[in-house]
Amino acid sequence: MKIRELGVEGAWEITPQQHGDPRGLFMEWYRFDRLAEAVGHPLRLAQGNLSVSARGVVRGIHFADVPPGQAKYVTCVRGAVLDVVVDLRVGSPTFGRWEGVRLDDVDRRAVYLSEGLGHGFCALTDDATLSYLCSTTYNPTGEHSVHPLDVDLAIEWPAEVPTLSARDAASPTLAQARESGLLPAYEECRAFTASLRPGGLPYSDGV
Repeated sequence: MKIRELGVEGAWEITPQQHGDPRGLFMEWYRFDRLAEAVGHPLRLAQGNLSVSARGVVRGIHFADVPPGQAKYVTCVRGAVLDVVVDLRVGSPTFGRWEGVRLDDVDRRAVYLSEGLGHGFCALTDDATLSYLCSTTYNPTGEHSVHPLDVDLAIEWPAEVPTLSARDAASPTLAQARESGLLPAYEECRAFTASLRPGGLPYSDGV
């Protein structure tokens, strides 16, 4: 598999190598060791989620309090989505930046995002099905969201009229979430991620 770091620090795109023959295909869609080598620490697997969405549905932008946060490894097992990572970490050099990756059942890419980053997606097909591996279990008191249609984020959702949940439609803007102290701090996120490394080794520039 190929692992490529995205423009938002702490997020990676994973492209598996598919092996096909007349019977079908086989691939390794997740490798514990390869991911740990790329991100600097193993992904603790605590929960697996599956979501199914109709075309035009936008979910997000969701994030969790850090610590412990919630790292995610996301892939699309049916249909296609535009998967979006948003840097919500106050103090980050890329605060407010987003990047989108098409996930589908053809290339079968995945996205890994570390603790403190926001996540959302737009379903490009009906019955778009996402599978998530998560580092922590769901904690309703520690889960938050930022409005996916916030004009300051300016995410280019590929839907003329995005369909949102009531919760997402009522979410604060990025500015409101920051003013209320809801967003995670960049340095706290880095410190927490560093604690996950073997021996708890701190970050060094370029590593």
